[in-house]
Amino acid sequence: MAAADFELGLNSFGEVATDGDRVLSDAETVRLLVDEARLAESAGIDAFSVGEHYRAGHNDSATPVLLAAAATATERIRLGTSVTVLSTNDPVRLYHEFSTLDAVSNGRAQLVLGRASATESFPLFGYDLADYERLFEEKLDLFLRLQQDEPVTWSGTVRSPLSAQRLHPRMRAGGIPTWIGVGGSPNSVIRAARHGLPLMLAIIGGRPQRFAGHVDLYTRALEQFGHTPQPIGQHSLGLVADTDEEAVQTWWRYWQPVAAALAAERGFYKPDRARYEAEIDHGALFVGSPETVAQKIATVARDLRLSRFDLKYDIMHLPREARARTIQLLGSEVAPRVRELLAKEPTNV
Repeated sequence: MAAADFELGLNSFGEVATDGDRVLSDAETVRLLVDEARLAESAGIDAFSVGEHYRAGHNDSATPVLLAAAATATERIRLGTSVTVLSTNDPVRLYHEFSTLDAVSNGRAQLVLGRASATESFPLFGYDLADYERLFEEKLDLFLRLQQDEPVTWSGTVRSPLSAQRLHPRMRAGGIPTWIGVGGSPNSVIRAARHGLPLMLAIIGGRPQRFAGHVDLYTRALEQFGHTPQPIGQHSLGLVADTDEEAVQTWWRYWQPVAAALAAERGFYKPDRARYEAEIDHGALFVGSPETVAQKIATVARDLRLSRFDLKYDIMHLPREARARTIQLLGSEVAPRVRELLAKEPTNV
C-alpha cells in the first residue's frame, strides 16, 4: 500500500459530552455526533464510525439512524460502524439498514462486525451467552450471503430459513466493505481470513506490537484459504491537543474514572498515573500533540502492516471543545504527517 493511501478515521461510542460545567443531554449528544461527522469531513478525515452499546452514557444504540443523519450532513467522508454486534442483530434487518444507508450516502457505507466485548445486548434482545460463537458464525454466513447472492436460500439454527428471498433496496454489486473486529482471539483472526474479510484490531491496552502474531496468522491464513491480501486496521483510544502536556492532563482527567470503572467490572489493572503514562509512551493510548501522535501511529502502522488507523476520540464527559480540537488536528496535522513518515520509511513486511 502506498503511504498516500493510508487511512485515518474516527470512532465514537456516543459518549455524553460536556459543555463548560454542563453535561449534555442524550439528545444533545446525538446531535453533536452529527456535527462532529461534518467537522471530520471538513478536516479531511477518511472515515467516521459509530459503535453499538446499551449502557448509560452511551448514545450509539441506533447506529444506522445516526449514520443516516450524518450522511445527510456530509458529502464525501465514509460512514460506518466501529463495531456492530452481529450476534444480537438480525442479518436481514441489518442488510436493509445498511443497504439503505449506502443508498442515502451515495456509496459511503461500511461496517465492522464483532461478537461483543460488552454483552448487554444479549439479555436485552433475548439471546443466550452460551450461544456466543454459534450466533456470530451463522449470522456472519447469512449476512455475507445476502450481500453476495440474489436470490438467497439459507438455513441454520439461530433464525428461520430463507427460500429464494430478494431484499430491497439492493446493495451495490459485491456488497459494502465489511470488516471483522478482533479483540485478541486467534479464532476470530482465522474467521476473518476464511471469509476473505479485512481485519480490524481493537487494541485498548498494552503494547500494540503484541498483536504482530495475529497479523502474521491472518496473512498466512488468507493465503492458505486462497484469498488475496486484505486491509488491516487498528482501533485505539486517544486525544490530540496543541501540546503534549495539555493532551496528557486532559485525557487523564476523563479517562481515569472510566478506566477505574472498567477495572472493577472486568478485572483490569487499576489506572494509576504511572501506568497511564506508560500506556501513552509505548502502549495503546494515542495521546499527545500532533507530532507525538503521528509518530506513534506511523510506528504501529509499520510494525502491524496497517492500512488504516481509527482513533476513538470520545470518552465520558470529555468537553466538546476537546473533542472538536482532536478532530481538527487529526485531519489537518496528524494525517498528513503520518503519510509523510510512512513515505520515508515503508511498512514492515
